[in-house]
Amino acid sequence: MGFSFLTQELAIDLGTANTVIFQNDQIVLDEPSIVAIDNSTGKALALGQKAKLMQERENPGIKTIRPLKDGVIADFNAAEMMIRGFIKQVNSKRRSLFQPNLKIVVGIPSGSTEVEIRAVRDSTEHAGGRDVYLIYEPMASALGIGLDVEAPKGNMVVDIGGGTTEIAVISLGGIVVQDSIKVAGDVFTNDIQMYLRQQHNIKVGQITAEKIKIAIGAVIPNLEEEPEPYNITGPNLMTAHPVHATITHQEIAHCLDKSVARIESGIIHVLEQTPPELYSDIVENGIHLAGGGSLLRGLANRLTEKINIPFHVAEDPLRVVARGTCLALKNTENYTFLMR
Repeated sequence: MGFSFLTQELAIDLGTANTVIFQNDQIVLDEPSIVAIDNSTGKALALGQKAKLMQERENPGIKTIRPLKDGVIADFNAAEMMIRGFIKQVNSKRRSLFQPNLKIVVGIPSGSTEVEIRAVRDSTEHAGGRDVYLIYEPMASALGIGLDVEAPKGNMVVDIGGGTTEIAVISLGGIVVQDSIKVAGDVFTNDIQMYLRQQHNIKVGQITAEKIKIAIGAVIPNLEEEPEPYNITGPNLMTAHPVHATITHQEIAHCLDKSVARIESGIIHVLEQTPPELYSDIVENGIHLAGGGSLLRGLANRLTEKINIPFHVAEDPLRVVARGTCLALKNTENYTFLMR
């Protein structure tokens, strides 16, 4: 690499809810995956956090789009605008006469179809990526957690993101068994919205439901440290008069119960297909939880009790995939599981 200063390396975790970009081991961008578009010109007005402030508050001239749904690109045009915009934000910090060669590694869900993989690659190339590598997210999670993915040993990762929960057993640098289920952060947020409509007759938007989830989200009623109940105000469904309600974490645990049970079934389903030698490794090392969903209070306890294998929540679980993608970026020559 004679011209290494002309090559810029980025690791991108393109998530349904958030996009994180690492460069030289540093987080250079961490923004919501959302773009606001001017309806008349079709140009991007705002990206990330700025666009999120507009979400559910826009007028007819503006629309906010989350380009990824269930972990995959649903709106190709918006995705490309968003990736391009984010890369530009990262680059605006450096002054250079040359357009650097971009070498990019992007994480994708393990259940992605050929078409979906193609969409990510094309979007990234159109946004300026010269060398684009893809890595399956559970693989990136395992790297980010610090597991030795190339060892002849079974490791199991459950990554609960915004759009999908990725469950995978990894050994010898490859995914042995995997499942990708569409129950994750967005579904939890939706469950909370539905619950408030049915139980409290209150209409709340996605933004408020997400705030409730972060503030008091739990999956078991009895917690060691209980969060303070959360107060909300919203229109009564029938009269549109303002209603005030105080929501407890027990209520949230109750309304998320079915969705969490679906994740449990997914984990059990993957364990059923796991070869016995790898299974015994997993029982010994426990199962690793990553992704924003693993921040739900009491999740590791509930899963440990249900499945009888210890569950460990990764450190800084929101950024595990991005960190792993960053490690893969340094090793693009050696890692056989990267896709070109």
